[in-house]
Amino acid sequence: MKLEIGKIPNNILEKLLSQFSEQQRKEVLTKPGIGEDCAAIDFADNICVVTTDPITGAEDEVGILGINIACNDLASSGAEPLGFLVTILAPVGTELEDLEKLFKQINEVSSSMKIDVLGGHTEITDAVNRLVLSITAIGKAKKDRLVNTNGAKPGDSIIFTKYAATEGTAILAWLFEKELTKEFGEDFVNTAKNLIGSISVVKEGLLSAQFNVSSMHDVTEGGVLGALWEIGTASGHGFKIEKNKIPILEETRRICEFLTIDPLKLISSGSMIITTPNGSELLKILHENNVKATEIGCITFEKEFLLLDGKNVVKINNVESDELYRARKMKI
Repeated sequence: MKLEIGKIPNNILEKLLSQFSEQQRKEVLTKPGIGEDCAAIDFADNICVVTTDPITGAEDEVGILGINIACNDLASSGAEPLGFLVTILAPVGTELEDLEKLFKQINEVSSSMKIDVLGGHTEITDAVNRLVLSITAIGKAKKDRLVNTNGAKPGDSIIFTKYAATEGTAILAWLFEKELTKEFGEDFVNTAKNLIGSISVVKEGLLSAQFNVSSMHDVTEGGVLGALWEIGTASGHGFKIEKNKIPILEETRRICEFLTIDPLKLISSGSMIITTPNGSELLKILHENNVKATEIGCITFEKEFLLLDGKNVVKINNVESDELYRARKMKI
């Protein structure tokens, strides 16, 4: 069943929305419905934190990516996600089954995270040539636990959670499934594709917000090096990072070598960079809660952004384009 250009017919939209009828949060006072354009949330004495992000670089599992990435942004501020608004722009020729799959992904992720879909907008349009998903997420944070990206101080340890380029690895495994299966086998590719389920950093974000951290930043477009550059730029301080301490999965390493791209410049939702004056204590807390975390460097008084690679010292500049986009050009 092909859908026509324009807003989704109300009878179809109402059916799609019906799966969100179960209330996940008592703070949510309204539910999405036909003609309902706004959401009401009771925050009492908490801070309302809102973020928005589109998914444009991936074609598969975009519902899983979109919700996790938006919630990761909230967690990087120390905010607990409560709900989100969804904007879906689908190209001409989109099948109803495509939307049903996307809505199912959104429902499964939101239910597993105990957060609510608050509403949004769904449209078939000739303004896009592939599906664009944009998420606006809303969360709450204690006033004394709000964390910014610009708070890093000289002497702080730099803590890195989980593995570099987890998200990028999964996206590339879906995008180059045929080529990678021929090179590495089906089991290898399936393992890489399943990393899409490991891109949340909400747990470590909320844990760290209770500790003495100076800044947090989830690692997204531009990869590890891009996120580090943003932290250094925001704080006005420099840093030194040891390249060999940045954890990289074997699947990531092999896929990036096959495509000749840099895993440290590849989109990396699933990792968080945290700065703190007491790295060893934070590592202990994270490890006790089964969060993989590694100390990879420190914040410095100098303004230089340095990557120590054995005997070589590389100055880090802004990552102008994520390696994912370079990889996509190979596919065209």
